Amino acid sequence: MLFANRREAGQELASRLTEYADRPDVLVLALPRGGVPVAFEVARALHAPLDVFLVRKLGLPGHEEFAMGAIATGGVRVPNEDVVRALRVPDNVIEAVTAGEQRELERRERLYRGDRPPPDVCGRTVILVDDGLATGSTMRAAVRALRRQGAARIVVAVPVGA
Repeated sequence: MLFANRREAGQELASRLTEYADRPDVLVLALPRGGVPVAFEVARALHAPLDVFLVRKLGLPGHEEFAMGAIATGGVRVPNEDVVRALRVPDNVIEAVTAGEQRELERRERLYRGDRPPPDVCGRTVILVDDGLATGSTMRAAVRALRRQGAARIVVAVPVGA
C-alpha cells in the first residue's frame, strides 16, 4: 500500500502542488466521496477554498462497477466509446442508465449543497481531486464539465491510478 489512508495521500499530493499555494485564483474541487478527505488536505495545505464537484459513473447493467461512461454536474455525459462499441451497448440502455444516474446526481447535489450555489469556476485554476483513477471516466466527465463552465486551468490531482 502506498499510503496509510486518504489523509496521508492528500498530504503527499499537496506537497507536489505547492506552486498553487496562496493563490487567489485557485479552487480545490473534490469528487465525492473518496476524493473529499484527500482534497481537504490539499486545500488546507494550499490555503485554498474547497468544494465538491459531482460526477456519476454510468455502470454497465449487471456489471455496475464497469464504467461505460460518466456524467457530471452541468449536463455533461462522457461515454467510454471503446466499451460501448466493444460490448454493443444499445442507445436505449445508455439512456436508461444515464437517466437513473442523473436523478442520483441531482439528489446528491441537493444533499451536499443545500441552498449553496455551485462554485464559480470561470477564469479560475481548478485543482480537481479524487482518491484514485481506474478507468478515468468520471474524471474525464468532470474535466469536460469544468471546461464548459469556463475554468482557466484544470489540474487533475490523484494520489494513485491504474
